[in-house]
Amino acid sequence: MKKVERQIYKLESLNDFHRMFGLSKPRHPLISFIDLEEMNFDPADLPSALVMDFYKVAFKTNTCGKAKYGQSYYDFGEGGLVFTSPGQVFESPGSTASSGKMLLIHPDMLLSYAISKIIKQYVFFSYAANEALHLSDQERATILTVFNIIEEELNGRIDDFSQDVIVSQIELLLNYSNRFYKRQFITRKAINTDQLQKVERILEAYFNEERAIKQGIPTVQYLADQLSMSAGYLSDMLRSVTGQNAQQLIHQKLIEKAKETLTASDLSVAEIAYHLGFEHPQSFSRLFKAKTAQSPLEFRTAFQ
Repeated sequence: MKKVERQIYKLESLNDFHRMFGLSKPRHPLISFIDLEEMNFDPADLPSALVMDFYKVAFKTNTCGKAKYGQSYYDFGEGGLVFTSPGQVFESPGSTASSGKMLLIHPDMLLSYAISKIIKQYVFFSYAANEALHLSDQERATILTVFNIIEEELNGRIDDFSQDVIVSQIELLLNYSNRFYKRQFITRKAINTDQLQKVERILEAYFNEERAIKQGIPTVQYLADQLSMSAGYLSDMLRSVTGQNAQQLIHQKLIEKAKETLTASDLSVAEIAYHLGFEHPQSFSRLFKAKTAQSPLEFRTAFQ
């Protein structure tokens, strides 16, 4: 069967996933631990894209070496973690040449636990595949230890404590991943600074070329698309460098451009708001006063 362009297939259960990828029936209906080398499928028989009703955490050992971030390639240590949340569309595997481990977690597994209410706060579930968490040797050992505990619980005798143990290990896995992502942002400071400079150039061009008049205020998603990043990763990366997320940097650039125009032209406040992409002058004035403690007219008067 040939892949159909833009065909998206929905996997509603772990059993659906196991069946599609040639795996035996999962031991537990709500959680599954998979060795990627055991997957047996023909890529030509898969739809072009998949969407699942469950979480996926995949540790892929064959992502080591060079990986793509934005428009550039960088070297990483061994192993990478990739996260997918329910409803997230991703491309089907292009080949069976993959090694590592995968954890599938149905949201119902977490329902009676506190983590069900906070799991969406782990923003790396919204990152793109090329923004994987690349692990050091020590971090890799830590993650695999947690994976092994989960696997042993699933393969062992199920008792009254099994689900509690598994869910606590899932939470530990996510907390470690959060810590290691913070480390990744810190250790990649030079690369992230380069991305910050690109963001500044993109915003400068956006306003200088008067795109705001037709397209409105630049969005976080627009910046992310220009850099081939997910919006979540972009904001977290910028926060690690500047202390501000992408939306805050956009506002900073808006205020910077507004100040330039207020002091160097006779345009009215409404005209300036229009040139910066605001639909309503009042929205521009509110943002300006919130950021500067002055109205646009008060700021202009102070420079006359």
